[in-house]
Amino acid sequence: MIVGIPKEIKNHEYRIGMTPAGVRELVSRGHQVWVENNGGAGIGFDNASYEAAGAHIVASAEEIFANAELVIKVKEPQPNECRMLRPGQILFTYLHLAPDPEQAALLLASGVSAIAYETVTSPRGGLPLLAPMSEVAGRMSIQAGAHHLEKAQGGNGMLLGGVPGVEPARVVVLGGGVVGTQAAKMAAGLGAQVTILDRSIPRLQQLDDIFQGRAVGIYSTQDAVEQHVLEADLVVGAVLIPGASAPKLVTRDHVAAMKPGSVLVDVAIDQGGCFETSKATTHQDPTYVVDDVIHYCVANMPGGVARTSTMALTNATLPYALQLADRGLAALQDDEHLRNGLNVHAGQITHEAVGQALKREWLSAENALSPMMMSA
Repeated sequence: MIVGIPKEIKNHEYRIGMTPAGVRELVSRGHQVWVENNGGAGIGFDNASYEAAGAHIVASAEEIFANAELVIKVKEPQPNECRMLRPGQILFTYLHLAPDPEQAALLLASGVSAIAYETVTSPRGGLPLLAPMSEVAGRMSIQAGAHHLEKAQGGNGMLLGGVPGVEPARVVVLGGGVVGTQAAKMAAGLGAQVTILDRSIPRLQQLDDIFQGRAVGIYSTQDAVEQHVLEADLVVGAVLIPGASAPKLVTRDHVAAMKPGSVLVDVAIDQGGCFETSKATTHQDPTYVVDDVIHYCVANMPGGVARTSTMALTNATLPYALQLADRGLAALQDDEHLRNGLNVHAGQITHEAVGQALKREWLSAENALSPMMMSA
C-alpha cells in the first residue's frame, strides 16, 4: 500500500503524522511511504532522516493525496485538503467533527473513509490515540495558565505556587480524565491550591488515591462549579464526551463574576469548548479577554511542543497504522475498537455522537461496512 504523510498546514502546526522510526516499520512490512518535502523539518526530522528510513520524498501535498491509499495526518484536514480526498481512500487523523460542520460536509462529499484518532477505543474503555495528546495538553495548560497570570500578560499577577508567607494561586480543573489529571499534577507540583471537579465517584476515589491530599476532588454540580470557578485564579476546562460537543460548564455570567485578571484555559476547544465565552485561537494569537478574564483557547495546543507530541503520537498510532496499511478497511472487521474510530465512510456519518452533534443522520460503522464484512 502507498501511505502518504503530508505536511501539516494549520497555523503554527509543526507536528507530522509519523516519525522516521514509524516510517521504517511500515517500509519493513513492504509498504511505500511518501512524505511531503520538509514535512518534519521544523522539529528536526529532515528529508534525509525519512529517506534513511525508506521513505520517498515528494514535492507537494497534491501528489500525496492523488496517489496515497492511506493518508496519515495529525490535525483535521483543511478545506483544500478535504477537496483532494477521494472515494476508496482512508484518512487517519484527528477530526473533531462535532463543532465543525464544514469539514464534515466536505468529508462526506469526498467519499473518503475517515478514521478519527479521538474516537478509537481500547479494551479497557479508554481513548488510546487521544491520550498522548491529552497528556501533553493537560501539562501545557498549566504552563500557559501560569504565564498568562503574569501581570505583563494581563493577568492578576499571581505566582502559581506562591512563596513562603504568601498564598499560592487557586487552580480549578473541570474534569478528572487524562487532561485533568495531568493538569492537576503539574499545578500541584508547582505548589498551587488545586481542586478537581468530576461527576464520577469512582474517578474521584482514584484521584484521591493519586494525589493524597495534594489536590482535592469535588463532585461536580452547578453549585460546585460556580463556587470554585468564582474563587479561582486559573480554570482549566478538561471535559470530554467522545465524539460529541463539550458541555458548556462555565457560563457568561460566571465569567463576568470571576476575579479580574484570572485565566481560563479551554483544552476542550477542539470539541467546541466548555466555556460559553470560548472561541478557538491559534499559537500566533492565543488569547483574548472577556470581562477582564483572559481566555486561552488554542485548538492545537500540543503543536506548541511539536517534537515531543509527534513522537508520543506515533508511539500510539503506529500499531493501528500498520493494521490499516496491511489490510485496509478489512482491519476494521476484527477490531471493534479501531472500528469505533470510523466517523465517515462513503458519504455517511458512521459515529452516533458525531451524527447527533451535527444533527445529521448516521449509520453504525458495522452497517456501513456490512457489504465488505459479509464478503470477507
